[in-house]
Amino acid sequence: MSDDKAVSLYKGVVQPWECDSLGHLTTRFYVAMFDDASYQLLFEIFGWSGASDAAQQRAFVDVRHEIDYLDEIQAGELIEIRGTLVQVGTKSIRARYDMRKRGAEGIVASLEATYVLFDLNERVALALDEALSAQARAALSNEEDGSTRH
Repeated sequence: MSDDKAVSLYKGVVQPWECDSLGHLTTRFYVAMFDDASYQLLFEIFGWSGASDAAQQRAFVDVRHEIDYLDEIQAGELIEIRGTLVQVGTKSIRARYDMRKRGAEGIVASLEATYVLFDLNERVALALDEALSAQARAALSNEEDGSTRH
């Protein structure tokens, strides 16, 4: 993912208690950091927050994650996660997130995630309505021209 197409979604510092017995960031905290970034991306695109679930009784739910661990991260390192929408379907969206060490080149981990729009009462997938589809398409076209929405 090129930096001009991605939005900064998460910044943090790796704490010693987030590291495993080998002294590196453990999987459970990679996932938590990517999850935090996903909430921010959904807000950037749709204005959605976890609090809006109760009112609308629909939400994007995670159905697939694929994580690549490319470099080690140790306690004290500053990290940033940037993300972008990469695909829009009839009931789902797909996003990519890249984690980097601040001030360093290269990606240390990436996550590709698929989310399905879900009816929280009926417990079934929903088709994206025209408003959501338009917002997602706008996010894709903004990424193609290098601009971002806030």
